[in-house]
Amino acid sequence: MDDGFVLQARGIRKSFGGVEVLRSVDLDARGGSVLALLGENGAGKSTLVKILAGDHKPDAGEILVGDKAFDALDPIQARALGVRMIFQELSDAPDLTVAENISLGRWPTRRGIVAWRVLRDRAVAALDDLGVDIDPDAPVSSLRIGERQAVEIARAMSDQARCLILDEPTAALSGQEVDRLFEAVARLRSNGVALVYITHRLDEVAQVADRVEVLRDGAVVLERDVAETTRADLVTAMIGRTMAAVARPPAPAPADRPTDRPLLAFEDAGSEGAFRNVDIEVRSGEIVALYGKLGSGIAEVAESVYGLRQVDHGECRLDGAPHAPQGPHAAIAADVGFLPADRQSEGAFMVRSVAENMSIPSWPRMSRRGILRRSSEVTAYRRWHDQLGIRSRNEPDQLIATLSGGNQQKVLLARWLERGCRVLVLVEPTRGVDVGARLEIYDEIRRLAREGMAVLVATSDYEEVVQLADRSAVMARGRIVGRLEGDAITTKQLTELAGG
Repeated sequence: MDDGFVLQARGIRKSFGGVEVLRSVDLDARGGSVLALLGENGAGKSTLVKILAGDHKPDAGEILVGDKAFDALDPIQARALGVRMIFQELSDAPDLTVAENISLGRWPTRRGIVAWRVLRDRAVAALDDLGVDIDPDAPVSSLRIGERQAVEIARAMSDQARCLILDEPTAALSGQEVDRLFEAVARLRSNGVALVYITHRLDEVAQVADRVEVLRDGAVVLERDVAETTRADLVTAMIGRTMAAVARPPAPAPADRPTDRPLLAFEDAGSEGAFRNVDIEVRSGEIVALYGKLGSGIAEVAESVYGLRQVDHGECRLDGAPHAPQGPHAAIAADVGFLPADRQSEGAFMVRSVAENMSIPSWPRMSRRGILRRSSEVTAYRRWHDQLGIRSRNEPDQLIATLSGGNQQKVLLARWLERGCRVLVLVEPTRGVDVGARLEIYDEIRRLAREGMAVLVATSDYEEVVQLADRSAVMARGRIVGRLEGDAITTKQLTELAGG
């Protein structure tokens, strides 16, 4: 039920370094309602919600919480007023129990001693209110990602949160965990909580939200009831141009079709506890997608090509010869490139520059007598910065951490183009990437295939498979459960096969 609570932003402006990132932005979060907040990376979403949560101060405008108006909030004020934010990067204490995390920063005490029974009872009540079954005595480090996220939500709700901001909450969740999250969101809404739901996944908007607001270039370009909004409306608002519904690209011309001989092949391959009986072939000039949900084995198959996991029965072959790299160094030497799902912790060197991140696998070639030539790094940066349309200050020394997610991914893609790889393995290549950058990345992957690269994509995004793959293998529980090719690759076929 709506208890009348409203969190409002009115005329919010914010600049960083002379660049205006929010331009007179309004937002309304109402009790008992879910507002989906959309926009490409760099549109201003993160800045706006951090202002609401008290992490940034606006340059102009006001924030209204209920009937109280504020020029700005600080984190303590925001929390006291019931505004809480659940970040994409979890902020729990893994070594503590679930109950201890739910009361983190406010453990109950009696005469200076922790009241453990009160602390545990509080946790049980919070978890019950959220409708999740998690052992309050379990260490948080033992939980799955979705369960840890639920613990953070329970922590906020036990602290009397009235407005909950969820930042890309499904980015790292399995299908089953997403369903549980949606159930929790529905329960919170029915209890009168105001929710702001940030996502890049457009299909989630209709599933979870009542209203939608889209930011582009720091301004509100669409605000509407979800029931009156189409997917095409959202895409057009986000990227400023129309885009056809999810559809396959045109079939390649005869001269562009892949060669008959596979460059990469798995033959009855398996890895203990991860996958088994996998048969896949990827030819030069071809994009093959492995589709499945978390735990299906798709990521593990991809990792074995790059030496992150060993094939312990069957065989993986590269250009007809056995391929069993003992680590990434050996895989790179065999001209295999790899983009992991978590680019920030596993792919990019976040404290290094864009030029260094592009060049790292090519350093041996760029060095002379063991000394790296800085000019070679700059030349590589200039070449791929322009070709891939990387949006940055166009400075080789700019830290990669300062780029948006889509542009970071383009830098990591450029890394393997500079290296001249014959095989490119991509795991969730557009996770957390906005619509516009996603289309650009797809175009570049297709171009690489046309130029003769063999591309293997492991993804849980069925739209990605539809838009990219020449052929697809669907996996569940570590096995291939179906194969699709050409126009038979549809969202309906993919989801049905992945379910069984």
